[in-house]
Amino acid sequence: MRVYTGKVLGAFLGFVTLGVVGGLVGFFVGHMFDSGLVRAIRMTGPDGLHALQQEFFDTTFIMLGYIAKADGRVTESEIAQAESMFAQLRLTPSQRASAIKRFQRGAEPQFDPAEELSRFRRTASLRPQTSQTLLLFLVSMGLADGQLDAAEREALARVAKSLGISDVALTRIINMVAAQANFGDRRQHQRQQYQPQRSQLSDAYQALGVAANVDDRELKKAYRRLMSENHPDKLSARGVPKEMVDLATERSQNITTAYDLIKESRGLK
Repeated sequence: MRVYTGKVLGAFLGFVTLGVVGGLVGFFVGHMFDSGLVRAIRMTGPDGLHALQQEFFDTTFIMLGYIAKADGRVTESEIAQAESMFAQLRLTPSQRASAIKRFQRGAEPQFDPAEELSRFRRTASLRPQTSQTLLLFLVSMGLADGQLDAAEREALARVAKSLGISDVALTRIINMVAAQANFGDRRQHQRQQYQPQRSQLSDAYQALGVAANVDDRELKKAYRRLMSENHPDKLSARGVPKEMVDLATERSQNITTAYDLIKESRGLK
C-alpha cells in the first residue's frame, strides 16, 4: 500500500512558505506522516490483528517463564501449573511446543524482559488497552497456585513498569484478580440461602474493585465495566488469541458470582 498525500501536501506547503528548502523539509515531514498512516492502516486490519495475536501469545509465555524463574528456579509445582494451563488452553501440539520454547526462554538466567516488552508495546501501540490486558493475564496465571510470593510480585512490577503501568494500578489488578478467583468454587455448587459472611462480602467488593460503601448505581456501573472489559469480542479486538479468551470468560463468571452475592446481601434484584 502506497500513500502520497502527506508528501504532496508537505512539499507544496513547504515550497509556498519557504521555497525549495521548505519544499524538501515538507516532503520529508509528509513522508513520515504517510509511513505512519500506512502502518496504522495495516495494524488495524486483519493482518495487523493476526500479528498482535501472535505477539500476545509469544509474550505471554515468555513472561510466564520470567515470572516463574523470579525466585531463582522453576519449581515442579510451577511446571505442573504451566502444563495445566496448556491443557486448559487446549493448545495444538505445535502451539504447545512453541509455548514451552518461549517459557524456557523467559526462564533463562540472563533474560532481560525490557526488549521483549518494548517490542510488544510497539505492536500494540494502536490498541493501548492491550498492555493492561496482557498484565491481567500474567497476574491471573501468577496467582493460579493461590499465592504470589515476593519475587513474583517484584517481577510483575518490572513487567508493569515496562508496559507503562503504575505500581498502584498493578496492586489494584492483583487484588481484584485474587478476589475474583475466590468465587470460582462457588459456581460449582448451588448456593444455600444464608446471610453471607463479612469476609465473603469483602472479597466480593474487592473482586469488583469497589468499596463496600459504594452506592447501588456505582456498583452496577463497575460490574458492567468489568463485564465489558472481559467480553470475548472486546478481547479479540485487543489481540487476545482465541485460545486465551476462555480464561477471560471464566473470570467473567467469577465476577458475576461476586456481583450476585453483593446484590443478595443488599436485597437487590
